[in-house]
Amino acid sequence: MKKVFFLLLLIPFISFSQSNEKNAKATFKVSGNCEMCKDRIQKSTLSLKGVKYVSWSPQSKNFSIIYNGTKVSIDDVKKTIAKAGHDNGYYIATDEAYNDLHSCCKYRDPE
Repeated sequence: MKKVFFLLLLIPFISFSQSNEKNAKATFKVSGNCEMCKDRIQKSTLSLKGVKYVSWSPQSKNFSIIYNGTKVSIDDVKKTIAKAGHDNGYYIATDEAYNDLHSCCKYRDPE
């Protein structure tokens, strides 16, 4: 009886530790300038199913994310950020998406 009781006590801990294994963390650079960029970047990525936490700093340009790797890939996150108008190393925003940004959000050097 004691063994059964002990096993029943362990079940929540085992399932909790297994659910945390799905969570992944990533950090990468995302181009942008201001708080409007921050709102746009964070809102676009938080709209993805499986994204649990995001943070982007206008000063450092670092984007941090915690996501469920079984529901969304980091590749999907980067594509979404590019669609919102922000370059992120691997994916470049289209000219149309970039040109739709507010003037204070333009981060590319004019050529």
